[in-house]
Amino acid sequence: MTSVLTGDIINSRNSESAIWTKDLKQLLNQFGQSPENWELYRGDEFQLEIQNPEDAFITAILIKAHLKTIKLDARIGIGLGAKTYAAKKITESNGSAFIHSGAIFETLKKEKTTLALESDALDFDVNLNLKIRLALTFVDSWLVQAAEFIVLAIQNPTLSQEEIGQKLGINQAAVSRRRKRANYDLILELDSYFRNQLKQLSR
Repeated sequence: MTSVLTGDIINSRNSESAIWTKDLKQLLNQFGQSPENWELYRGDEFQLEIQNPEDAFITAILIKAHLKTIKLDARIGIGLGAKTYAAKKITESNGSAFIHSGAIFETLKKEKTTLALESDALDFDVNLNLKIRLALTFVDSWLVQAAEFIVLAIQNPTLSQEEIGQKLGINQAAVSRRRKRANYDLILELDSYFRNQLKQLSR
């Protein structure tokens, strides 16, 4: 099993593309090489393979938070499944993970949501998508400060609040307030739940 994230930048035409393109490329580079593992195409769309599907949800959250630090956001469809054909360009690879990712991505605008997943298991999808929609009630409203905290916390899970504060230039109490305002503990709980459910699905 692998996972594929298909996404686009919301309201990208309202922002200078040179700013977010450079930022997004730097982030995606952390997950592999382009165009084998990720690709930007059609100006504001992207596709990324996360070979450990357990990391798919938290990676999607990281991308959304990263964009929110520059006052943008992304719609992302997560596809879980097989990879039956590996091309030199990810957008030419195939398998159920790619099909699911494209299919669920196409529904996001109609459903007026910004993150959802699709797999071979309908019950799994319904269960997780309900929880994701509930989480989006606060994720979609993250402001820059909350998003900056989320990015640092996800990318540096071993850092203490004091160490995160040093990187952000704020004290530990302010870090604690940002963590609470961003509902970061709920994100971690949902990520843990997603990983556990996926393990059961893979058995």
